Amino acid sequence: MDLDTVTMLAVVTAVAVVAPFVVDRIEPWFRVPSAVAEILLGVVVGPVVLGIVHATPVVEAFSDLGLAFLMFLAGYEIEFARIRGGPLRTAAGSWVVSLALGIAVGLWLAGPQAGLVVGLALTTTALGVILPIVRDAGASGTRFGDRVLAVGTVGEFGPILAIAFVLSGDSPAQVLVVLVAFAALAVTGAVLARKPRHPRLGRLVTATLGTSAQVAVRLCVLVVVGMFAFAQALGLDPVLGAFTAGILVHLFLSSSDPLESRVVESRLEGIGFGFLIPVFFVMSGVTLDVGSLAADPAVLGLVPLFAVLFLLVRGLPTWVFHRRALPGADGVALGLMSATALPLVVVITAVGTREGVLPESHAAALVCAAIVSVIVFPAVAGRLRAAPAAAADRADEEKEG
Repeated sequence: MDLDTVTMLAVVTAVAVVAPFVVDRIEPWFRVPSAVAEILLGVVVGPVVLGIVHATPVVEAFSDLGLAFLMFLAGYEIEFARIRGGPLRTAAGSWVVSLALGIAVGLWLAGPQAGLVVGLALTTTALGVILPIVRDAGASGTRFGDRVLAVGTVGEFGPILAIAFVLSGDSPAQVLVVLVAFAALAVTGAVLARKPRHPRLGRLVTATLGTSAQVAVRLCVLVVVGMFAFAQALGLDPVLGAFTAGILVHLFLSSSDPLESRVVESRLEGIGFGFLIPVFFVMSGVTLDVGSLAADPAVLGLVPLFAVLFLLVRGLPTWVFHRRALPGADGVALGLMSATALPLVVVITAVGTREGVLPESHAAALVCAAIVSVIVFPAVAGRLRAAPAAAADRADEEKEG
């Protein structure tokens, strides 16, 4: 690597360190995920403002690995035992309606090619963003928490799968054949992951857990990079491979000793959230064409429009389909959570601009609208769910008084 590349990597990692401090400073006023701060700081150090960092092959390679780990950890979060049955069926039904609405709105707004990209982006849900919020609120394992998990799972897996059909230059029949081959490999991997370990492998994993060898971590990284590369070799979007790798690794670790699983999981999160994933988000900000937003008021007006469309296209069908299982504030909060989008919006718009079907200005507007959704929607959902609890507490205090 030349000096410029090393300098840019140093700046990117410095931004990743600064981002949590920025989040901590504004925490008293409103909650902002670190990914939002990383994207915005990436804009600052990128060509639009300071011009310190720009995309190079080496930096982009680190960014791609960050994307792989982001999708891997999203797939790792999925627990099918908790969402199978009614929650998963209802979530899938609401997403299909969102897909139809999204494509219709996208075609109306942006035309035949760009409209498909816009429509897909509007159907996404940021599972990795909303799950920590649900955990912090103590809602994991509740009916609401399980519905959030189901909606988030479909809201990530559905768009990833749809990318293969919508943004591929191949015929649908050819894509279907490739997907079937990929699915067969994934199912085979899932079956093998659930089988008891070979004694030698089990001994090596246990013996190297606290040493420099780290066999378990190396195996997991191999699965991530291998599935990422395999999906790309088949002509599929590589995020599908990384997402599937997360599911496979989760199955593998869930069949092992719980203590070992927690140790390996924490180390994989350290690789991802500690280094690679922040690089991806910072570089997303670096390459974000915010200049086109400021230059054209019409494009800038798309930001609030897209933010509202996230609610109408993704949030409204979710609320309609789940309102019986989650009446009242919980149902509305679920709709708001489902309309929270960012990581996949960045991915889908990046693919769209790379393929030349989505203008960079529209991509920037979509990403900015997704940032708004991450800042606003979960906060409103939390207040909606907290209001009945606060009212019940006041009633109890009045009775006691």
